Amino acid sequence: MNHIALSVNLNKIALIRNSRDTINPSVPEHANMCLSAGADGITVHPRPDQRHIRADDCFDLAKSLPRGIELNIEGNPFAGPRRSDRDGVGDYPGFMELVRTIRPAQCTLVPDGDQQLTSDHGFDLYQDGDRVAPLIAELKSLGVRISLFMEPVAEQIELARSVGTDRIELYTESYAVAHKNKQNVEAVFSEFCDAAILAGELGLGVNAGHDLDLYNLPLFATLPGLLEVSIGHALTVDAIRMGLGDTVRAYQQALKKKD
Repeated sequence: MNHIALSVNLNKIALIRNSRDTINPSVPEHANMCLSAGADGITVHPRPDQRHIRADDCFDLAKSLPRGIELNIEGNPFAGPRRSDRDGVGDYPGFMELVRTIRPAQCTLVPDGDQQLTSDHGFDLYQDGDRVAPLIAELKSLGVRISLFMEPVAEQIELARSVGTDRIELYTESYAVAHKNKQNVEAVFSEFCDAAILAGELGLGVNAGHDLDLYNLPLFATLPGLLEVSIGHALTVDAIRMGLGDTVRAYQQALKKKD
């Protein structure tokens, strides 16, 4: 069985930096610390309000990451350009323009907005499929692998294949809540297993993310065909207690644990 890739989301590192007029902590330096400790890739989710990761961070990472390391840029493909009103913060060029320029290894499309504290739902492709399909086709033509942020709903996953995505990223909040509350864990996890199996039958790769942590990850790592998880908030919190390197190693251990 192939090892499940751990992509570390650096949004919270940037959030700490943004609380002061400073470049400390450095996003590229922390990316390389994660990689040195065994992370497989780096994820960032730049939003138009640039509340944490900024467009400039994406360009810096694209230049500084070692060859062969996956950069995964997440965001809303419908988010347009926006001028920044803060000194020292560049303008947001629009999500599609950002990805067109950088051409990361992977782009995860997420239907979020400025008013959301964090991503809180997957795509409704009945509503957005016609708009998202040509954007997927364009980015794939540039050599970017596309993943769609999705809930474990069979009809939506079937539509995901029709719009041309390479992968889906399963939105795992419901699993994390069930695991935390110790309620209906087996039933909820079974829904995700069914979704992952269906995606595999349709020829789609499966990623996952949102509120995965050291406690709920070992079970989720048994999900059929799981290729990659992206983890940021919990990993950053654990790093305050354990240190960044030890935390990355602990998450890799959790991914390898199958019992």
